[in-house]
Amino acid sequence: MSAPDGSPVGAERSIGQLFASATTEMSALVHDEIALAKAQLKQDVKRGATSGGAFTLAGAVLIFSLPMLNFALAYGIRTWSGWNLAICFLLSFAANVLVALVLVLIGVVFAKKAKKGKGPQKVAASMKESAGVLQNAKPHPRPELAEDRGPKAIEAVARSSS
Repeated sequence: MSAPDGSPVGAERSIGQLFASATTEMSALVHDEIALAKAQLKQDVKRGATSGGAFTLAGAVLIFSLPMLNFALAYGIRTWSGWNLAICFLLSFAANVLVALVLVLIGVVFAKKAKKGKGPQKVAASMKESAGVLQNAKPHPRPELAEDRGPKAIEAVARSSS
């Protein structure tokens, strides 16, 4: 069994080894924080794109479907009800507007979710907190080793357990 830096467990590590280990772990922490920020930013962009797509789709439905849907629906209403053709066309138009309003509402919901996304701000706060903890960290004094727990006893235990 060995420590993260490859030295045997229980062996005394030098200040340089401890510093190298701390630097490696800090570097890994920063890389992980950056990866988290990227993932959260990607999610916010995806929500914004969904919102934009819903708005675009609402406009396309309203523009491209109006002529065909208006005629088909108006003539269908007239066939079923026998009402005046003008009233049938107004009802057809109202149905198209209703579909467009539903798509706009979907777009608004996703736009609000994208606006509320605070992914990068959370990561920045977490990194500041980590830096603050590390700045205030002080090394703990090492207690004196008893004779039966000296380096030779630790080496003997390490050899017997490997």
